Amino acid sequence: MDFINTLDFARQLDQTDALRHFRDRFYFPERDGQPLIYFCGNSLGLQPRAASEALNHELGVWRQHGVEGWFEGGDNAWLTVHKRAKEPLAQIVGAHPSEVCPMNNLTVNLHLLLTSFYQPAGQRTKILTIGGDFPSDQYALETHVAARGLNPAETIVEVLPRSGAYTWQTSDLLEAIEANRDTLALVMMSGLHYYTGQVFDMAAIARKAGEYGIPVGFDLAHAVGNVPLHLHDWGVDFAFWCSYKYLNSGPGGVAGLFVHQKHDGKQFPRLAGWWGYDEARRFEMTKGFVPMAGADGWQVSTPTVLALAVHEAAVQVTAEAGMEALRRKSEQLTGYVEFVLTESGYPLTIMTPTEPGARGCQLSLLAHQDGKALFNRLVERGIIGDWREPDCIRLAPTPLYNTFEEVWRVGQVFAEQATKIA
Repeated sequence: MDFINTLDFARQLDQTDALRHFRDRFYFPERDGQPLIYFCGNSLGLQPRAASEALNHELGVWRQHGVEGWFEGGDNAWLTVHKRAKEPLAQIVGAHPSEVCPMNNLTVNLHLLLTSFYQPAGQRTKILTIGGDFPSDQYALETHVAARGLNPAETIVEVLPRSGAYTWQTSDLLEAIEANRDTLALVMMSGLHYYTGQVFDMAAIARKAGEYGIPVGFDLAHAVGNVPLHLHDWGVDFAFWCSYKYLNSGPGGVAGLFVHQKHDGKQFPRLAGWWGYDEARRFEMTKGFVPMAGADGWQVSTPTVLALAVHEAAVQVTAEAGMEALRRKSEQLTGYVEFVLTESGYPLTIMTPTEPGARGCQLSLLAHQDGKALFNRLVERGIIGDWREPDCIRLAPTPLYNTFEEVWRVGQVFAEQATKIA
């Protein structure tokens, strides 16, 4: 599409936007009675209007039934609360419902999955990942390696961008797998990098590791609800995510995980808990862990019913919009951001890849002059983005609720600041 840097053009795009009505299903932060321009869904998504109704419903069940809420309500009883979001989650990540389950928080799920899938044996002890991945993932890998009596500095293989580059070449990742194929016990990395906004070729990485029987797992915190995923078809062994970014299920909302059905029936080392026990026999309270089939078997504790109610309401919105439609609008929105920022004349570098297939909603910008002043000006003008020291601004126009007019207005602030520093 040929973009035009005018308000009329932006409004024309909004008028023809097939997803524009979804904006009305969210609450927007306000200042002085005016809604803010919210480009921070990469950090915390907005509150769906359906969230309070869903939460109030479960509060009413608790108020009226007490402990019997676990059994009252048929298919809506708390006993099966984790199952309600399986269908929409499966649609969003490209999986079968049995392969996904909402549970815990992101890093808790990573620890549970590493316990099962990181099984060093013989010369196969190493983990391949990307250098500079999200710190929580780094800490989890370090501690699992150390807990098995290995040296993290020698065991964790980090692939870095090429000299002078901000992002990774897929070929470098594939070559690293090839070069370490005899010593790798696991490949585990983000599917979309939190800082640069780069989407990795997860299909190619999973395929390459699979050639040598190396398990592959992905952190999808910044990818889920943002870019199309086909975890089952790609043959990914496991994945995990949070839900408070593009899935909009609230600060610290219930996370989720995926385990490919090819692992059904296998005996895994686990950190087990009673909610992962065979559902039909759970209340027998017997010794000897018998896991539920599929992803449900990695559950540990009693589900957080109130948080899951909000989670279900939120993911239903994303599933209803559909990832294909969201992706089409996302590519246009982010492309328009790139266009108006380039037109603004402000001195910056966009770290995020220019190819639409290699990025999601987010653009990560390196400001070359007075970056913090620029960010403060954005905030003053009612634009909420994300600042990362020393000079990075992350902007993430989200297709569920952001507009092209908002993008144009963001570009105007950059243009004004460019004039001030000229």
